[in-house]
Amino acid sequence: MTLKLHDTMTREKRGFQPQDPRRITIYVCGPTVYNYAHIGNARPPIAFDVLRRLLMKTYGESSVVFARNITDIEDKIIKASLDSGQPISAITKKYADIYNADMLALNVLPPSIEPWATGHVPEMIEIIEKLVRKDYAYVGKDSVWFSVNAMSDYGRLSGRKPEDNEAGARVEPGEDKRDAADFALWKFAKPGEPEDAIWDSPWGRGRPGWHIECSAMAAKHLGRTLDIHAGGVDLQFPHHENEIAQSECAHGEIMARYWLHNGFLDMGGEKMSKSLGNVVMVHDLLKEWPGEVIRFAMLSGHYRAPLDWTPELLKQAKTTLDRIYGALRRVWAAEGGRATYRGVRDALEDDLNTPEALAALSAIASAANTAADQNDAEMMQATRADLLAAGELLGLLTVSPKAWEQGGNPDEAARIDALVAARVAARVAKDWAEADRIRKALAEEGVEIMDGAGGSTWRRI
Repeated sequence: MTLKLHDTMTREKRGFQPQDPRRITIYVCGPTVYNYAHIGNARPPIAFDVLRRLLMKTYGESSVVFARNITDIEDKIIKASLDSGQPISAITKKYADIYNADMLALNVLPPSIEPWATGHVPEMIEIIEKLVRKDYAYVGKDSVWFSVNAMSDYGRLSGRKPEDNEAGARVEPGEDKRDAADFALWKFAKPGEPEDAIWDSPWGRGRPGWHIECSAMAAKHLGRTLDIHAGGVDLQFPHHENEIAQSECAHGEIMARYWLHNGFLDMGGEKMSKSLGNVVMVHDLLKEWPGEVIRFAMLSGHYRAPLDWTPELLKQAKTTLDRIYGALRRVWAAEGGRATYRGVRDALEDDLNTPEALAALSAIASAANTAADQNDAEMMQATRADLLAAGELLGLLTVSPKAWEQGGNPDEAARIDALVAARVAARVAKDWAEADRIRKALAEEGVEIMDGAGGSTWRRI
């Protein structure tokens, strides 16, 4: 089956054909690092991590170049620096490190390239100079502006016309830009702004606009035309629209051959917002749930559709993962099978249909249980191979069944192992009261002891 992706630009599902199958380029807009990332921010990294894994499986790991940027200069970052008195670099490093650790906990592969905006200001200035020279941009009193009316097909990604972009807006007398839809390429420094947020330029001291940052970073590291540019649907306009305008007017080439956008998360039917008090941070959620549970819950909805994020969704994800890991445990020793993926890969090749892929994964788990019940060695090998191969594509089943069922804390596992061993010793000594006491004490902690022909083991329930 050929990989098909829904391209936002053409508004249809298209077969994927890379420019060069030896170097497939993907750019995903990364975080603005001034605070913790909320759970909605985790949807693009997880969704497009699955795409990356699928392409790596199809074309080879070294053939996929995946860039995810760090926006480390922006108005919110400047405000955080002024409010806290900390240098911008201290704030951005702290939250970039936290973001990357959180993504790693969600089994998101580290990017091949992680460009930071502040390391690419010369490249941004170079693009702006081209735009000014070609009359796509003009210098005002407060900023250097991109003139949207100078680009004949501005708005084709979002379907908006320039006159629709700021409905009801007017340029008032004395305002700096010519048209309400024009956007800043370079912002001149204002009094009181921190020195580490200011650079020299041909037009005066200041800093780049947000949109120009991604245009410069993507072009430098991946080339002027990307295979895939992806991000949240909230970035479709104005960010991605403006990236296209800057990049294509400067370079004379299309910016990306495929545009992918993921849908929003709702919080129990409501939009996530500070005013409603329902903003959930990834960092906090990881204290309550294993990263694989969060990832499974995120993949339970198709990436392009809205997803209702609720505690019930997480509980269901945990229950399903427990069942799949339980099936994997039963065939864990049956090494040597050859993976066929049993529908998982076909589902993913159909525009990353992760709900269908997860259903196929659950079906493999059921087949594994049947194989174990029947002691069918060949089928146990096959289902073990399928579970692990499908898990690799989805970023799931990354630990052993024992580690999953025992919670992953080595010190805690060692303590419980010692108690289980003490119970075994008590049973050998026929000290049934002591053996029963240990079993009950562990049960109160949510630990179930499983006695079998191979000895006693345990899991959390």
